[in-house]
Amino acid sequence: MNFADKIISKKLKEADATLDIFGSDRRMLQVAYQDFSNYLKFNSNFADGETNNFDLAQKMEQFNREDPVELESFLTVWTGIWLKKWKKRVKLLLGKQNQGKLSKVSKTLANAESHWRKLDCREEIIGIVISTLVKNAEICGTEILAESLVKMELGKKRDLDVNNKEHVLAVLNNALRKARQMAQIVGPLITVKIGKNYF
Repeated sequence: MNFADKIISKKLKEADATLDIFGSDRRMLQVAYQDFSNYLKFNSNFADGETNNFDLAQKMEQFNREDPVELESFLTVWTGIWLKKWKKRVKLLLGKQNQGKLSKVSKTLANAESHWRKLDCREEIIGIVISTLVKNAEICGTEILAESLVKMELGKKRDLDVNNKEHVLAVLNNALRKARQMAQIVGPLITVKIGKNYF
C-alpha cells in the first residue's frame, strides 16, 4: 500500500467509521483512489501537462513534503464531497431487482464490445470524457462513467467504423454531451450488483 492509498483510506475512515476499507468496502477505496487521481490529473490547478504519466502516490508525497497540513485539509474536504456523491450515485443491487432496465443497457454494452476492442484511441477518449465529468463536478466513479458513456455510444450503431475519424468524433461528441447532462441528473448512475458471498 503506497502513501496515497494510506492517506485516502484514513480520510474515508474518518469520514465514515462504519466502512471496512480493507474488507467488504475495498472496491470503494479503489474507486476513490482512481477518482482522486483523475481529479488531480484533470483539474487545471494541479495539472502540469503530464496526464499520460501521472503518478498519484508520487504527486501526493510531493504535496505532503511541501505542505502536509494543506494536503490533510484538502483531502478531508474532497473525501467528504466524494462520499456524498458516492451515496447519491451508487445503487446497490441485491438479487434480481430492476433486471429489465439493466438487461437493455447490458445488450447495448455487449454490442459495443467489438467496436471497443478495435478503437485505438480509447484511452484518449476516456480521458477527455473524464475531464468533462470532473469539470462538471461529477467526481465519483469518473472512469466507470466515462467508459460506460463511450461504450453506450459505440453500441448504438452497428455500422460504426472505428477507423473513420468522423465516426469516432461523433461518438466522442455524443459522449461529452451526455457527460455534461449527467451532472444535472439527480440519483444513482452506477449500479453495483452484490453477490451472495458478500453476506
